[in-house]
Amino acid sequence: MSRKNKKSRSKRGSRTQGQGNHRKNRHSGNKGGKGDAGSDKYHYLKVMKKNPRYFGKHGFKPPSLEENDEIINIGELDEYSEELLEEGLAEEDGDQIVIDVSKLGFDKVLGSGKVSKPLKVIAEGFSESAKEKIEDSGGTPVQGES
Repeated sequence: MSRKNKKSRSKRGSRTQGQGNHRKNRHSGNKGGKGDAGSDKYHYLKVMKKNPRYFGKHGFKPPSLEENDEIINIGELDEYSEELLEEGLAEEDGDQIVIDVSKLGFDKVLGSGKVSKPLKVIAEGFSESAKEKIEDSGGTPVQGES
């Protein structure tokens, strides 16, 4: 239904336009603050209608959050080699234990820890210290095979 005049027109000439005492409808405090005040509290719906992406981060991921290689230390492989043999995740080839780390969900082997058994480790990548320790214990690092 249409009306002849807007409500604001009919209130012209009145000091308070139907708001009671004239102080009650003045200044920014009576409308909830200036600008974007209360945008995360009582004006939240207004902000979400105007700009739903107002809060939060958007855009590029920083390089520190990019996907990295899954790594394992050579000391851990040496420690768990017997368990891996029992579970069928590793094989024996002569005196060496053959471990394919890609089957375990790892990409790269790092050199922390001690190697006491001869291991043949198959991985996409090795650190220099990991290669050195594997070779010193009588094993062989094999890169790139699956």
